[in-house]
Amino acid sequence: MSDMMFDIASLRAAYAQGLSPCAVMETVLARLAASGDNGIFIHVADKADLLEQAQALGAFDPNRPLWGLPFAVKDNIDVAGMPTTAACPEFAYLPERDATVVALLRAAGAIPIGKTNMDQFATGLSGVRTPYPIPINPIDPNLVPGGSSSGSAVAVARGIVSFALGTDTAGSGRVPAGLNNIVGLKPSFGAISTTGVVPACRTLDCVSILALTVDDAFQIFEIAATYDESDAYARPFPARPYPTEAAKLRVGVPRPQDRQFFGDKAMANAFTASLEMLQQLGCIIVEIPFADFYATADLLYGDAWAAERYAAIAAFFDLHESALNPVVHEIYARARQFSAAQAFSGMYKLQALKRSISKLMADLDALCVPTTPTYGTLAELKAEPIAANSRHGIYTNFANLLDFCAMAVPGPRRQDHLPSSITLLAPAGKDAEIASLARRFHAASGVSLGATGWPQPPIAAGHRATSDDFLLVVVGAHMSGMPLNSELLALGGHFDRAVSTAPHYRFFALLDQKQPKPGLIRVAQNTGFSIEAEVWSLPPEGAAKFIAAIPPPLGIANVQLDDGAIIKGFVVEAAGIEGALDISAFGGWRGYLEETKRVS
Repeated sequence: MSDMMFDIASLRAAYAQGLSPCAVMETVLARLAASGDNGIFIHVADKADLLEQAQALGAFDPNRPLWGLPFAVKDNIDVAGMPTTAACPEFAYLPERDATVVALLRAAGAIPIGKTNMDQFATGLSGVRTPYPIPINPIDPNLVPGGSSSGSAVAVARGIVSFALGTDTAGSGRVPAGLNNIVGLKPSFGAISTTGVVPACRTLDCVSILALTVDDAFQIFEIAATYDESDAYARPFPARPYPTEAAKLRVGVPRPQDRQFFGDKAMANAFTASLEMLQQLGCIIVEIPFADFYATADLLYGDAWAAERYAAIAAFFDLHESALNPVVHEIYARARQFSAAQAFSGMYKLQALKRSISKLMADLDALCVPTTPTYGTLAELKAEPIAANSRHGIYTNFANLLDFCAMAVPGPRRQDHLPSSITLLAPAGKDAEIASLARRFHAASGVSLGATGWPQPPIAAGHRATSDDFLLVVVGAHMSGMPLNSELLALGGHFDRAVSTAPHYRFFALLDQKQPKPGLIRVAQNTGFSIEAEVWSLPPEGAAKFIAAIPPPLGIANVQLDDGAIIKGFVVEAAGIEGALDISAFGGWRGYLEETKRVS
């Protein structure tokens, strides 16, 4: 069980074959203990209680979509019988009822493991504003975990739970997702009920979903997006299935002179690489001025919405000021001084910016921005706790003010091997549209899940290969995110799944190639390697054109996969590897390219 993948598809498949949910609960607790991180959870359910809940599920029920799935809940969202603290022990209370969203997930079969750590009262984007131990970023312990949904993101990134709930007012569900190499879904405002959620800014708050894949996050959204009469701010935005994947989405991005990375060249380069991937997926990139978006972001901690934060906990704050984190206290104390006139002034500024931005968005399908402009280190946050934290929000703060839905999704690895992330945004109600693009982008990136090292599972519910489609194994420059992948896409190709070959092959970096390419060749038993690969499907006419254009020394022949399947794929003629470098030990083309970048 120690290597069991906890993405939804993998876990449900294991349940269908007889895996016990009690065994999964045991694994959850074992992984938490093995993490050595006592800052992830503020409260964890008793082992006996978790086993009792697992046993109460009975036999596997495929009609309950979340049957037996372990999930975590940010500690500003109520779970009956578990204390809610909002990372402030003096504020703690014991709710008798689940928050509406938790109740919906339980009804679908999910089991809450515990309450996760957070920036106090959801005020922060760093994850360090907590009286409890700071969660450790599993990618790099020198980095902040991201906030305010810090514990939720780390629990998912470590594979301790299948998914987690957070909240997102200023970016609290997207920033920690970006800093932990996972997916963060910020729904359209009002789509997911906030009944049973401690408010930060009541007019902006959203429950966010943190997951290993886009398909997982969206499946949770489909269940959670249920209109709640008890929530005065609820809006009828029921989840819709993924739309037909449009080939020519117009995606707005900050023009180069408006992009801010605070000197982080690796993040800037990763964003450029992400835009190239979007183009390979058929998107039209439209560079737009971004000053109005930044101006909108600046409003969030200005007059009106800073005052709203104070209003949310005014009764508690006025009696218990000393209970607050010093930085959080400074923000709330300053907000207490704002007048109603200043609040209205802020709202007038926002309305003018909305009008201007609506013109920029008129012919766009979506926006794409870096999730964060740079990574904050623990040392930087200690030295300048407000300024360093604020940098994380320049691409997230404007989303709720403009009534956008958003999804943070992992992108290609940076040159320093840290993960990168983009956020796709669109006007409210277009959650399915951005998820449809995000899932293809994530698959194209080829990156592993969170900090687990697990490969991405096949994306579900999208294109399904038909009996007429030609399946093709690719091992090099035609893989997702690689320079020649656009050739497959242009011919109607669809990503089918990530695979590895059987351990019967050698792999070479070919000589005299205009575009660097590898060559795969079958060798005698016990002398080969298993090589990373992908399976793509092509319509018959597209396959015919593609095969006809393959230049020597490459060709198409049977390739055996590690699961025993035999599918046509790229191979190289024996003559083509004369003098070529044997790169088999790198395990694949991506591994070889990463190593050449590292040593160059």
